[in-house]
Amino acid sequence: MGKVKIGVVGLNFGSAIIAELTSKAGAKWFELAGVCDLDADKTRSYAIKYGVRAFASLDELLGDEEIRAIGLFTPPVGRAALIDRIISAGKDVITTKPFELDVEQGIGILKKAERLGRVIHLNSPSPWLPSDLQLLKQWHERYELGQPVACRAEVWCDYRERFTGTWYDDSEQCPVAPIYRIGIYLINDIVRLFGEADQVQVMHSRLFTERPTPDNAQLGIKFKNGAIGNIFASFCVDDGQAYKYALIVNYEKGTVYRNILPKRFDENGDNFESEMMLVTQTKDEPFHVERASLPGAVGQYQWEAFYRAIQGERSEQTVSAGEIIEGIKIIRAMSKAEKSGRSEKV
Repeated sequence: MGKVKIGVVGLNFGSAIIAELTSKAGAKWFELAGVCDLDADKTRSYAIKYGVRAFASLDELLGDEEIRAIGLFTPPVGRAALIDRIISAGKDVITTKPFELDVEQGIGILKKAERLGRVIHLNSPSPWLPSDLQLLKQWHERYELGQPVACRAEVWCDYRERFTGTWYDDSEQCPVAPIYRIGIYLINDIVRLFGEADQVQVMHSRLFTERPTPDNAQLGIKFKNGAIGNIFASFCVDDGQAYKYALIVNYEKGTVYRNILPKRFDENGDNFESEMMLVTQTKDEPFHVERASLPGAVGQYQWEAFYRAIQGERSEQTVSAGEIIEGIKIIRAMSKAEKSGRSEKV
């Protein structure tokens, strides 16, 4: 089987995706065949740069029978409607988190995709369980760690942003901004470990941003199984450890750590490994520690999984529609909590 031809829609964030499709992980599986953006000059510029066709509209792109897949990287509001048009045209789609803010629309579009036999993949939650979460689940089973008790997760970076009048400045479209923009990966990770959420609480502040939305926030989540989670996300920290996505997960008989210690980055500022550690007790050891370094980073696009799904392959480890929707439900409740200042049911 040869490469699948793909068209990219939305060239702000989509520009980073094109780099993956032309020179990195996606190049093995896909051939960039077209680009499309509301900015016609940008569309022409990218088409010339990569030697592909420039499409004036999504409909024109969907009319190209040689292009089987679409990379959709537009702002999140209304994305489900665009996905609907894509899958209704008989094409498969890969997009970024979250693929929709409206829970009912999200459920509807996933059901329609299943009915049509079309593929919808996201970078978070990823279609295949990432290697770090796979290992965490293996440790949980092997050492009988028992009931989930709690987790703490954190991510930060250094943004000093100005008002732009875009969706980033609108709390309706970008609720609790640091959580929504960079902390959502942690929400999706925790859902795959702890399951359905019961209620949420929010705390946030504005320290350096010139946007009306916050740049410093934390989200508390109570899960239906009784476990409690906390996610801290901030645009205010410049310590050379941006996007580390640290995680501590407590079970009744052990604790798992991900990326707790400082990480080393390569010359490009990248680190695509997760540092894992388990601390527990066994019948032979009152203090048992295991460590592992695994390839992969939070939020990476799984191009091989997308390619294989387009070819009709199905995997038992593929993320469920329920797990995708659960993250959207948490975001919806978080948005309500931001407005009310109270705990909100999920």
